[in-house]
Amino acid sequence: MKKTLVDLFESSVQKYANNTFLLEKTKKEFEPTTYAEVRKEVYRLGAGLQALGVKKGDTIALLSEGRNMWVIGELAMFYAGAVNVPLSIKLEESNDLLFRLKHGEVKYVMVSGTQLKKIRLIKNELPAIEKIIVFDSMDSYEEREISLAEVQKMGDEFLSTHTEEEFLKVARSIENDDYATITYTSGTTADPKGVVLTHRNYTANVEQSLTLVDIDQTWRTLIILPLDHCFAHVVGFYIMMSVGATAATVQVGRTPLETLKNIPLNIREVKPHFILSVPALAKTFKKNIEQGIRAKGKNVVRLFNIGLRVKQIYYGDSNLDFKGVRLLLKPLVSLFDKLIFAKVRENFGGELRFFIGGGALLDKDLQKFYVGIGIPMYQGYGLSEATPVISSNGPELYRFGSSGKLVKPLELKICDSEGKELPVGQEGEIVIKGENVMAGYWKNPESTAETVRNGYLYTGDLGYMSKEGLLYVKGRFKSLLISSDGEKYSPEGIEEALVEKSKYIDQVMLYNNQSPFTIALIVPNREQLLRKLSHKNLTLDTEEGRMAALKKLEQEISKFKKGGEFEGMFPERWLPSSFAVLAEPFTEQNQMINSTMKMVRGKIEKAYKERIDYVYTAEGKQLLNKENLAALKK
Repeated sequence: MKKTLVDLFESSVQKYANNTFLLEKTKKEFEPTTYAEVRKEVYRLGAGLQALGVKKGDTIALLSEGRNMWVIGELAMFYAGAVNVPLSIKLEESNDLLFRLKHGEVKYVMVSGTQLKKIRLIKNELPAIEKIIVFDSMDSYEEREISLAEVQKMGDEFLSTHTEEEFLKVARSIENDDYATITYTSGTTADPKGVVLTHRNYTANVEQSLTLVDIDQTWRTLIILPLDHCFAHVVGFYIMMSVGATAATVQVGRTPLETLKNIPLNIREVKPHFILSVPALAKTFKKNIEQGIRAKGKNVVRLFNIGLRVKQIYYGDSNLDFKGVRLLLKPLVSLFDKLIFAKVRENFGGELRFFIGGGALLDKDLQKFYVGIGIPMYQGYGLSEATPVISSNGPELYRFGSSGKLVKPLELKICDSEGKELPVGQEGEIVIKGENVMAGYWKNPESTAETVRNGYLYTGDLGYMSKEGLLYVKGRFKSLLISSDGEKYSPEGIEEALVEKSKYIDQVMLYNNQSPFTIALIVPNREQLLRKLSHKNLTLDTEEGRMAALKKLEQEISKFKKGGEFEGMFPERWLPSSFAVLAEPFTEQNQMINSTMKMVRGKIEKAYKERIDYVYTAEGKQLLNKENLAALKK
């Protein structure tokens, strides 16, 4: 049966023509656009693309902030038979864009006015690009550039001189296996690859995801994650579209920071029923909530903390074993909810039922915080190669620490390093098979053959299935650290715990390439260190102050070792014996974290190779070495 994204869209318009599909704020308030109105704009642009010369199979890059035209632009491409190459607006380096545009064999570009300058800088190196369609009105247009209004005008003329049947001929010729998008990943262990996803990949994952959560046409979401992000792409608007629900985008500011600042206000305005999040955003929301509580005084803080603890005990780690003495707390839970937490939830619009977290693993304590305030944050798991959703916790079933139930239908097995299937409860590589598995990597048959074998996708992630049927993801299988005796272990849980349990550590990456001991690359929280030093009248401007700061960081790691507060959380042989303090954080700008806020380990290792080598010398292993002292001075 034919189930393309065009089929999905047309079906939704037929069922929900007058429902609001998109919400966008460009002036004072969010303005609704119905499903029928969106289709009208999609037809205009789709016809304009056909008139422009776009042919079936052509690739079109889309570089824009999240907005109505992003959604309309992608759908319009499909009506011209084209393939979308969505690009992240966070790509600042010309080389990054140039690689994707050349490698993707892009013929046309759709771009917002604010992102146009990036294309202009490199377009002379892109002779294959025929037209650059600019969403926003510009004072002047350069060679090969054309305004959206002009393309829409061409579309109007095309539709007036052709029958609807003639216009729809291309869209109706699209089959399930035809390519829909080529999404470039910014991998954690390797260079970007173009993930090819078909129309059926997308529609299958929409169907699969809806087996985990019950969403109907009355629901709204605010898409905070960038739309080139596969998670936002599928869950943010294709799932919403399939049930006739509403998707809003964050108001675009003049700068990325201004856009970020619009998020809290937009949440209150849209009143979403759920929000997609990643750990970095979840931590920011938590920090803002705690700051707001502290501003109300010590008594409110005390009441908030007591209430939070009561609710956390009441809800526990799971709704699978919701019984017993916990039920005796119900009157207290109701009281605290009315006194405190209902007011906290008003800051999220008052309708928010839950978050769904993707990207890196969510810290268990973070999840407990959100369930305490009455807005659970459910951990999900997926990757671009799986379009992306593989599993998730949800209102029906959750257990903190797990990645929830598998979508249906989906085949999953856990394999050892030789590909042998392991029994339930044993850790190994997560391997899946289903209609959501990608068609392959664009122009990369070697990596495709390595990753997809006999229809099975080898995810590169480490995990296991519990007897309850829940998936536990433990980290990257491909980024396991190997100790000197050959023992393999995942660094990610340790890294997450160090950051979560210490306010003095902002970022950390462990390293052990079969070396005698594990080391850590640490980005310290300078503000917190300065605050600690001030009690002793010290600063980072003096060597005495820097030495004290290094000793404090050492103490934070020692908390996980014998005699420490968190002793036994991890085998001590896995913990870092020494560390290198870094002067600069890992950011998207320096390409050391990707769009899902995961560390790009390979690039970090390459960038800091000399520091890593130095830590393994007798001098570098010493806590108070010259490089550590110098890094704190900056």
